[in-house]
Amino acid sequence: MDAIVFGATGFIGRALVAELLGRGQRVAAAVRNDSLTSWLHSRGVDTSGLTIVTADITKPLTGLPDVRDVYNTAARYAFGLDVQQARATNVTGALNVLEWAAERPGLRRLVHITGYRVSASNGQPDYSRLGAYEASKLEGDLAVRTRASELSVPLSIANPSTVIGPGQYLGLATMVEDLWRGRLPAVPGGADVFVPVVTLDYFARFLAEIPESPAGEHYWVLDDTTPALPELLRTLADHLGVRAPRRTIPVGLLRHLPRKLTGADPETLSFLSTDRYPTASARALAATAGLEMPPVADALGTWIDDLVSTRFGTGSPWLSPNGFHTVAGSRTWVIGERHSPAHVLLHGLPMNADLWAPLADHLPGPILAADLPGLGRSSTAAQPMDAWLADLLSPMRTRPVLVAHSLACVPALRYAIRYPDRISKLVLISPAFLQAPSPRLTRSRLFVPVVRRMSDARLAERLALPEGPEVASAAADLRRPGVARRVITELRTAFAERERSRELLDQVSIPVEIIVGSADPLVVEVDRPVTEIAGAGHYPQLTHAAQLARQLTDVFGSIRG
Repeated sequence: MDAIVFGATGFIGRALVAELLGRGQRVAAAVRNDSLTSWLHSRGVDTSGLTIVTADITKPLTGLPDVRDVYNTAARYAFGLDVQQARATNVTGALNVLEWAAERPGLRRLVHITGYRVSASNGQPDYSRLGAYEASKLEGDLAVRTRASELSVPLSIANPSTVIGPGQYLGLATMVEDLWRGRLPAVPGGADVFVPVVTLDYFARFLAEIPESPAGEHYWVLDDTTPALPELLRTLADHLGVRAPRRTIPVGLLRHLPRKLTGADPETLSFLSTDRYPTASARALAATAGLEMPPVADALGTWIDDLVSTRFGTGSPWLSPNGFHTVAGSRTWVIGERHSPAHVLLHGLPMNADLWAPLADHLPGPILAADLPGLGRSSTAAQPMDAWLADLLSPMRTRPVLVAHSLACVPALRYAIRYPDRISKLVLISPAFLQAPSPRLTRSRLFVPVVRRMSDARLAERLALPEGPEVASAAADLRRPGVARRVITELRTAFAERERSRELLDQVSIPVEIIVGSADPLVVEVDRPVTEIAGAGHYPQLTHAAQLARQLTDVFGSIRG
């Protein structure tokens, strides 16, 4: 075998395996349980050169194939570990890998991966001050270097900074989530705090190059252009469309304040440092190998889109591509195909674009959906709703079916009136201005302050929503600052303009079809085709997705025919 990767199912390990396989190497992946193969297949990686081997590095290693290069990416990366847990992998495990590597007759290199806060000092770490994770990494670094010297093992050490990429939900990701949810009132640390990043793809390529370089190097792998923390947070906030904190709070004060008040894990505070790192050797290797880091702002934006799409690791996106775009001056969460959609889907209140997930599985052709301004994951509107919708759909080269739900039917009608040549048909699902009003929320003064404390089930009951992951998605967004209040404002405005909205139906020149559930029928007669779905209520796309899709497919098919 060319290489063996320990910790191959981890965030860094699996990316390294994919990189080595992509270079045509024969790779042994040392795992406890094989979740790696399916992950590689899902990303289209050719696994013909892969061998899965079972290994537990906390115990002496035996029975593994001889290899040329050994990579140890295994680590316990978590805060709140006890000392025994942390040392078992980060110290004992690292030494077990080294002892095994020392016995390989054809060993070219042992690559040990640690962290950028690890220094090349010989002092013993202070577990009580640093916490089990960082202290065990420091101890492991010293132990590996000392033992490798004793055994004459050709060793290289890679010290990456915060590695960002799909699947990274620790470290800086926690700060991003706090920023996103309005839980970061101040910048921790001072103006010069440096929390550098490096992308996962770049780091995997860098690791693959190390065995070709001379042994004995420590490589601090990080992007020196990462801005200081206050500017970094502004970059993150701009991409998310939220406000960045303006005040700072010193690390020393954070250490003395109760964790319940600050929300800061004491073990993370040592990472809030102004230290800079010796990156010359890493930059030299990268130059020799022709490696270039992507612009840091672009890398952060791509990572943030993944964090939000997966709800910071608690869910899975239902459609790709997805991410933040600037639409009519506001940061908008956009899902799907903007240039050639077959269906454009506009959600109603209090939902977001995830409302359409059950339906999307049944529809032919590309889909475009977005969170409306100020709702879901989108920032507040910089321009009127009509300007936002026109800008959202401006890149289209097709004439799709425009499908709108509930209160979104009104802006969809106005768009169809203004741009009849840009869409082929308008479908209105449960148009609220034609149905019996439900004043429960519009009259509630308590909804906004208590929504953050409601369970998903209670919120679903309050909003008369069917339970499911789409409700959990809507609940998560309603708990963000300002979203629930905007929902109430929009509901009240729509209630007051029902008569004016009904008049729009007579002004549309393209075909219009209305679809409602039998349990939520129209209360106003209209001169447009109306289809009722038996047993459905206000949200047929959630409860009767297949039936609704058949109706939409018939509409789409008749247009194309």
